[in-house]
Amino acid sequence: MKNWTKGIFAAGIMAAAMFQSASAETIKVGSKNFTEQFILAEMYSAVLENAGFTVERKINLGGTLIAHQALVAGEIDLYPEYTGTALASVVKGEMSTDADKVYTQVKDFYAKQFNLTWLKPSGINNGYVIVVRQETAQANNLKSLSDLAKVSKTLVFGGGAEFPDRADGLPGLKRVYDAEFKEFKQFAKLGLRYDALEQKDIDVANGAATDWQIGSKNLVPLADDKGLFPPYYVAPVVRQDVLKANPKVAELLEAVGSHLDNEKMRVLNAKVETDHEEAKDVAVDFLKENGLLPK
Repeated sequence: MKNWTKGIFAAGIMAAAMFQSASAETIKVGSKNFTEQFILAEMYSAVLENAGFTVERKINLGGTLIAHQALVAGEIDLYPEYTGTALASVVKGEMSTDADKVYTQVKDFYAKQFNLTWLKPSGINNGYVIVVRQETAQANNLKSLSDLAKVSKTLVFGGGAEFPDRADGLPGLKRVYDAEFKEFKQFAKLGLRYDALEQKDIDVANGAATDWQIGSKNLVPLADDKGLFPPYYVAPVVRQDVLKANPKVAELLEAVGSHLDNEKMRVLNAKVETDHEEAKDVAVDFLKENGLLPK
């Protein structure tokens, strides 16, 4: 065999080996320890597998700092995180109600300190929310927290043990909206205050924006029109070396986020929490319905 043909043959073998290595690339997908995280991680895993990656799932790792340390250590390559959580728990920066400012601050800090990349945020902002029953909203024409403040002295508020003292709890509602309530009732668990709201033991409650109960119990989330609550937009956080080696990963994960919002996430959470479907099945069905996986 002539030297030049040997070179071409060798180059062909090398290219084939590189292709095989890339197609067999393993991406380790993690999550924190609650339903929404399970569903999101399964969505990320499914689109990556469909694109030819081998996925190793490390779902239900624990809380924020456990998942973050796993990412930094390379035990996982990516997981879904919330901008407000990252700012408070990892960056330890001053909280802000400016979503773009929070995202930029978190993104820059993670890139410089940890070589991690925050991809584009999804439409999910799982921050704090104040909810009322449909009948209460209709009777008082409630669409926002400013509307709520006008009638707050006639309503009973139900919240967690920390809510009377938090800066973004009752003191914040008073400071920003001048809202004061007829009575405050304390509930140790989130589910108990949703039950109390449904049973009319309270009129108003605080929760998280993607709580499945909001949709399932036909409750009305009131707009935070003066920006009391900080943003908690969810986005994939990925190791920079993984993105450099596999640029397609960013496109795949951001496509998932572009199809999600709070209302859709409530429905998905409910399928797992109340219908007892598997998170993986819920994730795959959603991706198929939205054209992100073949049916």
